Amino acid sequence: MKSLSRYSKYRDSGVEWIGEIPEYWEVKKIKQLFFEKKKTHNIKLNCGSISFGKVVLKDDDKIPFETKKSYQVVNKGDFLINPLNLNYDLKSLRIALSNLDVVVSSGYIVLDTNSDINKLYFNFLLHRFDVAFMKTLGSGVRQTLNYNDIGKCDILVPPLKEQIKIANYLDQKTEQINKAITQKQELIKLLKERQQIVINSAVTKGIDSSVVMKDSGVEWLGGVPEHWEIKRGKYLFFEVDERSKDGKEELLSVSHMTGVTPRSEKNVTMFMSENYTGSKTCQKDDLVINIMWAWMGALGVSDREGIVSSSYGIYRQIKSKTFNSNYLEYILRTTNYIAEYNRRSTGLHASRLRLYSDRFLDMEMAIPPIEEQNAIIKYIQESSSKIDKAINLKKREIERLKELKETLIDGCVTGRVRV
Repeated sequence: MKSLSRYSKYRDSGVEWIGEIPEYWEVKKIKQLFFEKKKTHNIKLNCGSISFGKVVLKDDDKIPFETKKSYQVVNKGDFLINPLNLNYDLKSLRIALSNLDVVVSSGYIVLDTNSDINKLYFNFLLHRFDVAFMKTLGSGVRQTLNYNDIGKCDILVPPLKEQIKIANYLDQKTEQINKAITQKQELIKLLKERQQIVINSAVTKGIDSSVVMKDSGVEWLGGVPEHWEIKRGKYLFFEVDERSKDGKEELLSVSHMTGVTPRSEKNVTMFMSENYTGSKTCQKDDLVINIMWAWMGALGVSDREGIVSSSYGIYRQIKSKTFNSNYLEYILRTTNYIAEYNRRSTGLHASRLRLYSDRFLDMEMAIPPIEEQNAIIKYIQESSSKIDKAINLKKREIERLKELKETLIDGCVTGRVRV
């Protein structure tokens, strides 16, 4: 940005989201440049949609034939706009220049142009229009627009030669930034994989490399330190079914990503109930399993009292000192254990498998002495802290790159800086 200069003279565009513009640039209505294409259909084309400012393919097998017949054609070079439910998603970009021939929902708006313009420039500019202005439009509960709403909006029109120059510059620079972002994301992925390897090794093999190993006698558990015990779940836990009298305890949920967490932290309003009387209650250190998603690792040890879905399984240790709660959660979310939940779960479809209590309590578990569990957790926390710092550093770098990209695009397409 520092290498870019400004234009010699500016004037007020009269458009709030655009602000000042180079003196000789024009402002026009979108409908002066673009027209809404008549809807056509072609079931031979793949289905598509908008995803974060790009037209992407959808899985045709998941789209009913009758639905696909109603889909409209989008050709390469058309602009596609998702004008539906603006208030449901304020993050993803809703306007895209298509690089594909696809069919999309008839609720989308498809635009083309007869004007002599550079479409790549307008792709960058319309992304800015989307973020800065379009999301403020719309009416009704679902905040949905039509072509007339969009067509009467103002848009910036530089001379064609400058459109081309700006588009080529931004195409090059954003590609460089995106490449740098991808490299940092790959590094984060590797760091997380390294972190998971450290955790899995520590909780399944211990942290003393000199210890003698033994065959656990359980095929899926494999070898374990010779002094670790092997016991079935029914000798370690009992199932708890305690119910809330008024449903006023803190509402908790369970996921494969975060374990047991307060529902309030997830910013989720779907499937919320007005009355939680009769919900299952859990205590601190209880193991909570989402039986429908156990095969994905949706379980955790609660760090608080609360209420959960009545369909969850809740288990309490028979002897409170058998497991360190942190160790228990780590071991139960390792790859081998999750694979075993999958094997023991029952159901007709993979997405509907359930891990019932009798099958969970029949599972074998390897148990280190409690002192060793405590040492393992300390080791994991120290190792993870270093990796977490590296991950957070890369995340901050990615956010700065994203901000740089947005600032660069905004400055160039609106004429705040001169390419």
